[in-house]
Amino acid sequence: MNVLIYVLRRLAISIPVLLVGTFLCFLMVSATGDPLTELRGRPGVNQASIDATAHQLGLDQGLVPRYFTWLGHFLTGDWGISIAQGNAFAPVAPKVLSAFSVTFNLVIGASVLAFVLGVLVGVVAAVRQYSVLDYVATALAFLLFSMPIFCVAIVLKQYAIEVNGLVRDLGLADVLGDPWLRTTSPENLKSTGLGDLLARYVGAYLLPTLSIMAISFAAYSRFQRASMLEVLGSDYVRTARAKGLSGSRVIWRHAFRNALIPVSTLFSVNFGAVLGGAIITETVFNWHGMGTLLVEAVNKNDPQVLMGWLVVIALTV
Repeated sequence: MNVLIYVLRRLAISIPVLLVGTFLCFLMVSATGDPLTELRGRPGVNQASIDATAHQLGLDQGLVPRYFTWLGHFLTGDWGISIAQGNAFAPVAPKVLSAFSVTFNLVIGASVLAFVLGVLVGVVAAVRQYSVLDYVATALAFLLFSMPIFCVAIVLKQYAIEVNGLVRDLGLADVLGDPWLRTTSPENLKSTGLGDLLARYVGAYLLPTLSIMAISFAAYSRFQRASMLEVLGSDYVRTARAKGLSGSRVIWRHAFRNALIPVSTLFSVNFGAVLGGAIITETVFNWHGMGTLLVEAVNKNDPQVLMGWLVVIALTV
């Protein structure tokens, strides 16, 4: 019951934090410029049409009333309309949620793999401190830390292109983007065999997964190693060894569980950050997810889409 109360209290505290965050985001989005600039420059558009569009977007209100109007609509499921659709308006919610599902599918596998591998490497490096394996893991982690993710992504893509003939035959170098866009129609599914389908998905996910996984793996392995070393030097671990418990039991049943706490916290925060920060990876590998949506919304000064994007990422974090 105490844990439940603590969790509910933390969730309650997050509500005003989110409200303040959405208001600050609203101020920043409003300061990016006039979203009707492109509409005003179209030939044949009269002032009445511009005024009607401004009213539809709530731009004829003051900043604070406009925020509360947006917030009330958002809480009822109306996320506004996107103005980046030529002459037509499109609802924001399906657009943002569709992009979120694409990025989530891309990020979840990379994050889980990075966490599992990073934790295992960190534990082994700590248990075998100053061994060859520890030095290799440390060197690899610092190498990955020092490489920007766009460098990793571009190098991997260039490698796939150069060996395209061989690797494509193996189904491991399809860098054409999100495979869901090419296989969800009934016609595509009927004309695609199971082996080709699996190869297409493996090929589409392999390189972007490696790109996203690289930096996260380095962070998890270093955090886990440091945490494990601290726990292994604690009094209760020495007591467990003095009682005659086996080395594996001391490591996995006593030390590992406590050493996992800070890394689990890091994973929780890092997952939300990766969801909002996969812009470069999506761009390099032609995935139309949250990163692509953000770039398009900023370039086209689409305030409702920007607010939807920001709130979804904030809720995830």
